[in-house]
Amino acid sequence: MKYIIALDQGTTSCRSIVFDEKFNMIAMSQKEFTQIYPHPTWVEHDGEEILSTQIETLRDVIKKAKINTEDILSVGITNQRESTIIWNRETGKPVYNSIVWQCRRTADYCDELEASGYTAYIKETTGLTIDAYFSATKIKWILDNVEGAREDALKGKLAFGTMDSWLIYNLSGGKYHITDYTNASRTMLYDINNLCWDEKLMSVMDIPSSLMPCVVPSSGQLAYIDESILGRKIPITGIAGDQQSALFGQNCVNFGEVKNTYGTGCFLLANTLDEKINSTSGLVTTLACKADGSVCYALEGSVFIAGALIQWLRDEMGLLTTAAESEKYANMVDSSDGVYIVPAFSGLGAPHWDMRAKAVIVGLSRGSNRNHLIRASLEAIAYQLNDLMQALNTDLNAKAAYIKADGGASANDLLMQLTADMADTDVIRPKNIESTALGAAMLAAIGIGLYNSTDEMNFADSTDRVFTPSIDKDKRNALLKGWNEAVRMCISHD
Repeated sequence: MKYIIALDQGTTSCRSIVFDEKFNMIAMSQKEFTQIYPHPTWVEHDGEEILSTQIETLRDVIKKAKINTEDILSVGITNQRESTIIWNRETGKPVYNSIVWQCRRTADYCDELEASGYTAYIKETTGLTIDAYFSATKIKWILDNVEGAREDALKGKLAFGTMDSWLIYNLSGGKYHITDYTNASRTMLYDINNLCWDEKLMSVMDIPSSLMPCVVPSSGQLAYIDESILGRKIPITGIAGDQQSALFGQNCVNFGEVKNTYGTGCFLLANTLDEKINSTSGLVTTLACKADGSVCYALEGSVFIAGALIQWLRDEMGLLTTAAESEKYANMVDSSDGVYIVPAFSGLGAPHWDMRAKAVIVGLSRGSNRNHLIRASLEAIAYQLNDLMQALNTDLNAKAAYIKADGGASANDLLMQLTADMADTDVIRPKNIESTALGAAMLAAIGIGLYNSTDEMNFADSTDRVFTPSIDKDKRNALLKGWNEAVRMCISHD
């Protein structure tokens, strides 16, 4: 038996998972790393901690699986997207912490870009809306604010990457500075029409082209892990941003097929194949990947805070001991009793795109208790997802038949039912909810030649449960009306 290893570099933890040739999960190793909040709305990670954590889980999972490195066919990498790190090519050291996708520090500069009339150009070229979420303004911030960074960048001494680039550069001993199409399409610097870095945007933001990684397909012979890491040179044959990887892992390969990943945030993607659809409803257009690693298009809606809201209840408010308890306590009440939580801790993403929105809790009464707050938090995730689904249905000019759910929070039955009720559509949960890692493993398997198409891997796609809408239409409309009123309260008013 031979094996594929998926490295899943997420927002709060690094994981390594061993899959066999039939994509059965053999072993998993996971370790959280530090979240850094230097100022309100700023979020950072220590790039070197991420690297050491990822390598630690890689070595640990091989021990757990009790396999030899000779039995590892290849490695696939999937990663948190948009998070930005710049390092010195000579020393290999980051010049600054990684600025995380959630960080809002560049909101003022985004306003300047909009005021200068770049909104339409950026939308048409990159598929994205101007927002601090994406990598470009983070790169500019580091160059403008870290002493000596711009001078070194102009001399060609520095390299930029999202987390896939950072991991591959270090795992390969500095031999490969690459990213794939899906990650490149999240930088707000990549032309998704012509598949190249956009010189105009690089010039506007004063970002030297020497910083940028080479862009490669998502599947194929892409790089190699240096033998110093595991004692043997191992090919990296799959790379994809976490949400595009989950789309592939969920086998959403036909037009209009939809998946949603319930992680730190919620990320809804619909495959549109070779058709680039420009959203009129607040979604963005992004690159996804086909089985051969080449590109296709997808519509995407990003909710910044989903599972992170449950973590907040646990870590900051002390209302939970574990995230999994949220379902138990939420089920202790029939409703949230009029309480709404809009978790705009990092502003609002799609379809509202308000970088300065602030989180609110509305509808509290003297009778409101912990269970109501916990249930309102789960409902907030479902409400936000419904906002994305309504935008998607408008852009596709059709109602999506179902949502394929994955990610850690999809194990929560109540959340899945709330999603089905609010979005008024079936929610399909697979037996393996780790679709992000599975997608990376599937891309790697194709890249190494183990399989030639997704049709040959249909055994990796199996359903655990289907949640169907069960709520009365009038009740649903009343709940959504309350949600929309709560959202209006947190929208910024300059």
